[in-house]
Amino acid sequence: MVSASAMRAVQPAILSSFVGTHLLHSPQPLHQLFRYNPGSKHVTMQLSRGFSGLTDLLFNGRNAGEVLNAKRKRLRPGKVSPRRPVPDHIPRPPYVKSKKPPGIASGPEVHDHEGIECMRASGRLAAQVLQYAGTLVKPGIKTDEIDQAVHQMIIDNGAYPSPLGYGGFPKSVCTSVNECICHGIPDSRELEDGDIVNIDVTVYLNGYHGDTSKTFFCGDVDDAGRNLVQVTKECLDKAISICAPGVEFKKIGRTIQEHADKHRYGVVRQFVGHGVGRVFHADPVVLHYRNNDSGRMVLNQTFTIEPMLTIGSYNPVMWDDDWTVVTEDGSLSAQFEHTILITKDGAEILTQC
Repeated sequence: MVSASAMRAVQPAILSSFVGTHLLHSPQPLHQLFRYNPGSKHVTMQLSRGFSGLTDLLFNGRNAGEVLNAKRKRLRPGKVSPRRPVPDHIPRPPYVKSKKPPGIASGPEVHDHEGIECMRASGRLAAQVLQYAGTLVKPGIKTDEIDQAVHQMIIDNGAYPSPLGYGGFPKSVCTSVNECICHGIPDSRELEDGDIVNIDVTVYLNGYHGDTSKTFFCGDVDDAGRNLVQVTKECLDKAISICAPGVEFKKIGRTIQEHADKHRYGVVRQFVGHGVGRVFHADPVVLHYRNNDSGRMVLNQTFTIEPMLTIGSYNPVMWDDDWTVVTEDGSLSAQFEHTILITKDGAEILTQC
């Protein structure tokens, strides 16, 4: 029987990359979107709007014979250190006082000139923090040490680390290693030679969030891992390139899925991009796979695109911490993310140095 905490963990139909356990807007009843797997924490979505069991059969078992590297051990939880303090003078996002994730705010993040400049500042800081965090990735470093360094750099710049306290999340950054799809909690595990690790940084600066992530190589990564990471980055780049005022959001998912399919990689469906700005998560919900959702991009709108690809199964399984999400077969997963601004000429990437 699925425990109460597990039920909370698998309930969301579609999750933003950091929305925790909050149910998002859904055009279908919850029981029609999900099937619960007794005795597990599978986060499994029933396909709809043109997707069939045939699609799942063809693509969810992709590369089935190649997914596990015999030299790589399955990821296991480490020890999590106490929550790090933030100086009192640094403004907190409203959700910090509550352990309940606020979920997706209704309405898009569309900005005036001042708001755009604030978004550029928060995005630039997030990019700088991520770049610095990447320099720390090497065999032997603990993911908790990366969190400590990220936390310090963010508060030194007068910003708040957005993940800290979001729905009870205990750390200032997400570190998702190997088969971890997203929401990895930094802990006492040391990175090992051959690991890949996604570092997801969000900062809250002057009332605006900047959100970005990148998958880094730790030491000598094999070709399978390097190829997955490269294609995931290409998926993000291709998706950003088609963005402009009036473009349908569903083109993002189609662009990502087409490129992933060429390389026989899975695209994780339960975690999505989102509007970002004055709130951490806002409309629109940005799907990374083929879909028929409505909605078009508008001038001066900000949102994230953050595809997560897998070598094997794209079915996510959640750990007992109610945050860490891993692939069910232990196969590698990679992610890249940018916050973008829709301009009259297309899209401006806000989260780059």
